Formats: sequence, structure tokens, C-alpha cells
Amino acid sequence: QMQLVESGGGLVQAGDSLTLSCAVSGRILSRHAVGWFRQSPGKEREFVASITWGDGIKDYRDSVKDRFTISRDNAKRTVSLQMNSLKPEDTARYYCAAKLYDRRTYAYTASYHPWGQGTQVTVSS
Repeated sequence: QMQLVESGGGLVQAGDSLTLSCAVSGRILSRHAVGWFRQSPGKEREFVASITWGDGIKDYRDSVKDRFTISRDNAKRTVSLQMNSLKPEDTARYYCAAKLYDRRTYAYTASYHPWGQGTQVTVSS
């Protein structure tokens, strides 16, 4: 059974960069996509970015596509989220999750399973 573990969160200042990592264990197929999501207190969990395990197809949330970069290392079984020019509004708990890729539903939070436990990112102004 697939398991996902996030790491790399922390406290940074506005304008700084941070890289999150999602370690994947268990069976993962080339058809799977691994996505990053975030949730801040009082708000719904939202899609940030995703990448397919096989072809490396990437999708991004509009508000981050010029600042964040998602990548994967199949040999190391990791998916990274490089976050540049961080803003206070990027503060949230960041989660990774997986699903079989569907171009129509890549941003649908509820369609992803399993999920990791999350890692906190706090951006101070």
C-alpha cells in the first residue's frame, strides 16, 4: 500500500525560498499523479501542483505557477516542491497525496488518496 511522507517545512521570511519533499513508499504506477495541497486555518484544503509519475506532466494553481516548481525523482521515489518568492499568504500546512491521473480532475482534492501527514510552512512578513 502506498504511503507518503512530507518534509522540509519551516519558518521563513517573505521573499525566501523553501523546498518541500514527499517520499513515496509502496506501489506506485506510471499512471499515478502526486499532488501538493495546502490548508490554512479556517480554509479548505486547496490544490497547489501535481506531477505524473510516468510522463512528468505538471499542473499548477494559477497563483503559484510563476513561483513554485514541482519535480520528481523516480529513482529516489520523491516529489519535490520548490517554492520561491514566498509570501505570507503561502503560510499553510502542505500535504502531498496521490491518485491515478485524470486530466479532468487533477485539482480535485477529494479525488486523491492516500495522503501524507503534512508539513507546516510559515512565511513571516
